Amino acid sequence: MIDIHAHFGNLCRERYPARPPLSPHQLVDRMNREGLDIAVLLPLESPEGSWGYLLTEEVVQARNLYPERFIAFCCVDPRYPLAGQFIDYYVTNHDCRGFGEHVNGLAFDDPLNLALYAKCEEHGLPLVFEISKTQYCHDDAGLPRLERCLREFPHVQWCGHGPGFWAAISGDDDGKPGYPKGKVTPGGAIDRLMERYDNLWLDLSAGSGYNAMTRDPDFTYGFVLRHWRKMLLGTDIVSVNDRLRILPWLREMPVSDQIRAAIGDGNARRLLRIRPNSTEPLASTHQA
Repeated sequence: MIDIHAHFGNLCRERYPARPPLSPHQLVDRMNREGLDIAVLLPLESPEGSWGYLLTEEVVQARNLYPERFIAFCCVDPRYPLAGQFIDYYVTNHDCRGFGEHVNGLAFDDPLNLALYAKCEEHGLPLVFEISKTQYCHDDAGLPRLERCLREFPHVQWCGHGPGFWAAISGDDDGKPGYPKGKVTPGGAIDRLMERYDNLWLDLSAGSGYNAMTRDPDFTYGFVLRHWRKMLLGTDIVSVNDRLRILPWLREMPVSDQIRAAIGDGNARRLLRIRPNSTEPLASTHQA
């Protein structure tokens, strides 16, 4: 299986030592115990985006320690003056295969974020983003800012994550923050956007993804049957003892082996363009 959304480092500083730092070696050990073959390492470089920082340099170093287990993404705060050059450098010189975790205090379609998206399109990078309605890469009910970007950057593969994104699975999403409970109302923005845009993918990680997949099992089954070809297994692990609830959910979901294998591994390989049983690319992962 491939985890599309993993972190390590000292990302729970305000809860130390209850949630101690996670080293790359500990992450590999946890992957071994959970049956995860490969993890995509996502830096966190914006002050609003976490309880600490995980720099792209640290992710590259960890990938170099375990090149058969880790794939490195790059990330940079859009307010950094050399953000575009930063992406160029880490894609060209350090084989960063995507961008993210994109989570900052600006609107999703702020001009500074749009400049990052243009650079991702230039390099053909998949982009893992978080939407939190009032805090991170914020959007409005119905996700109109995200839709604008899906339309304006059709060659970016957008991987949606976060409470603000996953709340939009329901047609009665009112744009308020949090983790909605109860029945899902048909007509949610996610269904609409998935039908309209081929460049949107679904990152199942963290409490937001798990909540979306478990709040209404009757709705979930049909949702999975509609969108399984674009669903990506992710954990959002940040600490040693994190519960990875999406893993038993995938194992127990009453779907075919084909669907389970696609969500757990095959879709990520297609997104990342990597060979079976390997982290090696099928071809160049960025455009000339």
